Amino acid sequence: MSSPTATTTGLDPAVHTSNDNVIRRTHGTENGSTPNEKANAGGEPETETKRHSKKAIRSKYRHVEAVHSQSRPSCLSHDTTESPSFLGFRNLMVIVLVVGNLRLIIENIQKYGVLICIGCHDFRKSDINLGLLLYFLIPCHLFVAYIIEHYAAVQARAERNVSASEQNAKEHQHQDGTNSPTEEQHRKFQSTWKLVRLLHAINVTTALVLTSYVVYYHIYHPLIGTLTEVHAIVVWLKTASYAFTNRDLRHAYLHPARGELDALPGLYAECPYPENITMGNLCYFWWAPTLVYQPVYPRTAKIRWSFVAKRCGEVICLSVFIWFLSAQYATPVLRNSLDKIASLDIPSIVERLLKLSTISLIIWLAGFFALFQSFLNALAEVTRFADRSFYDEWWNSESLGVYWRTWNKPVYQYFKRHVYSPMRSRGWSNATASLAVFFLSAVLHELLVGVPTHNLIGVAFLGMFLQLPLIQFTKPLEKKTSPNGKLLGNIIFWVSFTIFGQPFAALMYFYAWQAKYGSVSKMATSQQLVQQGQGTCPPLV
Repeated sequence: MSSPTATTTGLDPAVHTSNDNVIRRTHGTENGSTPNEKANAGGEPETETKRHSKKAIRSKYRHVEAVHSQSRPSCLSHDTTESPSFLGFRNLMVIVLVVGNLRLIIENIQKYGVLICIGCHDFRKSDINLGLLLYFLIPCHLFVAYIIEHYAAVQARAERNVSASEQNAKEHQHQDGTNSPTEEQHRKFQSTWKLVRLLHAINVTTALVLTSYVVYYHIYHPLIGTLTEVHAIVVWLKTASYAFTNRDLRHAYLHPARGELDALPGLYAECPYPENITMGNLCYFWWAPTLVYQPVYPRTAKIRWSFVAKRCGEVICLSVFIWFLSAQYATPVLRNSLDKIASLDIPSIVERLLKLSTISLIIWLAGFFALFQSFLNALAEVTRFADRSFYDEWWNSESLGVYWRTWNKPVYQYFKRHVYSPMRSRGWSNATASLAVFFLSAVLHELLVGVPTHNLIGVAFLGMFLQLPLIQFTKPLEKKTSPNGKLLGNIIFWVSFTIFGQPFAALMYFYAWQAKYGSVSKMATSQQLVQQGQGTCPPLV
């Protein structure tokens, strides 16, 4: 057995090589330097054997490792130099959402049973027949617009030929071949435009008013009525865009004044006016996933049918998902809210509203993805429409103004091009132009919701029109550069969107529907009979 002194002496070099922070021992060294240090000082490279020996010796001294060797802040502290990743928390939130919704599914089925019923939707034969008839009649107004524009194009060709042959045109001719319109030419153009404008106004007004009348008074089912009304509004917007765009193109064609020709997009040179007034050009615009008319659109080289099949599959799956949520979850919440609204039980109404907000949000998100990501992309692929920027990152909106500019770009681009910009160019203020945009949008929202539900109660109109003060309230948050300012704006947007927006509107229109056709009207009738001594009031379902 070796003595303690001998054992300690034999381990002195190992103590030095295991950790430089350990107090060096001078036994067996010269001037406090180890053999390895002397070798390194002499320029002799450390061999592989020495490195393995150092590693083996260091493994014997795990308790002396310097775990605190530098200054470091906590991971979630503001002093940290690198932002931590929250991917794990995202996964946790997904798990919590899945588990929480599974619990709600089980609870819902235990309480109400399975409410899905294909034969319980009361799709009347008359509703289906009228819906199909209107589906084929509504696009006819686009072709009426084509006839009007064809007449205007013929007039424009004749007028330009006459103007080119007149001697007085030389007095207004520039060196580059362009000319400014004379007073007589301007008068003729305005006279023709007044007639064309009147014909277009009659056409588009008839399309929207006639469809709305039939839906309101003769189509009972809200789903069929909504699809028909959406179709009518889309054709109405497209027809107006077709008229306004060709009006400006016709003016540039008749009076190619210097600078005005340069204002036309270079893309339009591929199909100049009046060559764009053809049936094929109009039919493409009819099916293109845009509301804004252009003679030429960017196009893709080919159709990817596998892409189309995937997007169509998404539309079908999401439509079934929306139907399931509406029937199994939204309907019971709405029905259970009727007596609370009738008795003005404010706390219970607020509770119902908060419960409905989650369901309506999921349904809206599914509908958004089905329409803007799946359906419009499938339609764009079939028509080889290349510009597929149908939305931007609206979920990161710092204000309500950003949201309205990014979530539905086809509608935003339409109103900016045909309402806001023309009014601004004519000297109207920004506030007045914005007011006109939101007023027109509010009217269309009320038609879209109130006509199919047979209740023009103004909730959708006010919900849209009152966005203007909310936009002005949150507008300063758009200019905030700090993360906290943008975070506050995004929170305000989501709160107004999920609680005070769609859930409240859905509750009001459902109550109005039930008051007119459903259990609320039956309850009111039964109460009248009770008061007259002619019956008893059945329980509200």
